[in-house]
Amino acid sequence: MTTLSIAYSPCPNDTFVFHAWAHGLIEGAPSLDVTFADIDLTNGWLESHEYDLLKISAAALPAAQAAGYQLVPAGGAVGRGCGPLLLSASPTTEPAGLRGATLAIPSEQSTAYRVARRWIAANVPSGVGTIVVMPFVEIMPAVAAGKVDAGLVIHEARFTYADYGLHNIVDLGDWWETQTGLPLALGAIVARDDIVESYGIAAITDWTSRSVQHAWTHPEDSREYVAEHADEMSPEVQRAHIALYVNDFTRDLGVEGLEAFDALLTD
Repeated sequence: MTTLSIAYSPCPNDTFVFHAWAHGLIEGAPSLDVTFADIDLTNGWLESHEYDLLKISAAALPAAQAAGYQLVPAGGAVGRGCGPLLLSASPTTEPAGLRGATLAIPSEQSTAYRVARRWIAANVPSGVGTIVVMPFVEIMPAVAAGKVDAGLVIHEARFTYADYGLHNIVDLGDWWETQTGLPLALGAIVARDDIVESYGIAAITDWTSRSVQHAWTHPEDSREYVAEHADEMSPEVQRAHIALYVNDFTRDLGVEGLEAFDALLTD
């Protein structure tokens, strides 16, 4: 059985999910050759076809399908209470106050920006002004320093934005759930068409699901791997990150998870 190449982020949810598979603990699964990269990079790697499996933004799924990849209904990030936040340095910023503002975002292909555009269209008269794309780790410092008026943040920023003296204008995940009644699809695992032909989507899904289940059953096994790639994130934030982003939808999207993708990708 050949080795499969995969690229996913160094964030705790991805390293937690794939630890067992990446370390040969899933019986019958091919080995994994792992590349770590932020999701804005993996979105851009779809066209190269270099990787057998990729973790991408849910919003990039149409681009993935056009490039010859298929959705694996396990291993991604879908959930409630885990959406992106729109932050500012002022505690009094109202939605209307963002008119003409400079907004920092992590990627134009991100789920966060896709949801933010819908919220802005409904809540900011005449829209925001300049959109600035920057690595998500740079967004909160930029907002705090006044380099941009507001920032769209993801990942563990939910737990740390107050440390920068920032304030939440809107929780876009809560807004999404109120509007749709559905969880928010944030990230997806996709497999290249030829890999699906070779192994079958059911097998790839099963290996991924069993890796998730192993992580839940043996949480100590992945702790060192998660911490190794979590930069300077505290153990408490690592655990909170995993608890928020790894859930039953990670093991199996199910009907509701697939509906969440449909709702996100339908304009």
